[in-house]
Amino acid sequence: MGRDKEQTRQRLIEAVGMALSEEGFQGLGVNAVARIAGVDKVLIYRYFGGLPELMEAYGRSQAFWPSREEVLGQEEEAIRALPKEERIEAVLLGLLDALRQRPQTIEVLAWETVQQSPLTAMLAERREAWSREILEDLFADAGAEDRPLLAMASLLVAGFQYLLIRARRGTVYGGIALDTEAGWAEVGDAIRRACRTG
Repeated sequence: MGRDKEQTRQRLIEAVGMALSEEGFQGLGVNAVARIAGVDKVLIYRYFGGLPELMEAYGRSQAFWPSREEVLGQEEEAIRALPKEERIEAVLLGLLDALRQRPQTIEVLAWETVQQSPLTAMLAERREAWSREILEDLFADAGAEDRPLLAMASLLVAGFQYLLIRARRGTVYGGIALDTEAGWAEVGDAIRRACRTG
């Protein structure tokens, strides 16, 4: 019985991502999520308490945002020992790779640019909490002199998230072929250069 409950919980969490990527935040509701999951909507209330709690579970899930282990790999201790510029490079390249594997997340990020709600704020806060955790752990030694470097990292994340959103509908941006691995290799090279000269 416990395994069935966990499978249903997981299906509901995954259904949130599907509903968001297809309909955006305006079309998200318990009926849509239950229909996509193939379950009765009463299970949303039983297992999560309601839609906000289900959204919170989605925001914490790796279906939405990658774990630090996925982004940093098995080399977290080695990354921690690197100079700050190289630590930032490792985090950014890992995050880019992880987000490229999450087309639903990219759709959600696209919807967030045009639809604001308490649900979008919840997901944005989840991403901010992830960033704060990385900063506090991997960059505890950062001082005021490192603020420009960290600001550059934020700009690079915003830039590649935009390119990921753009790649859904367009194939080229600024001469970079976003529909090819070579194009994304160019983006990765640009991140490396920015981090090493930043």
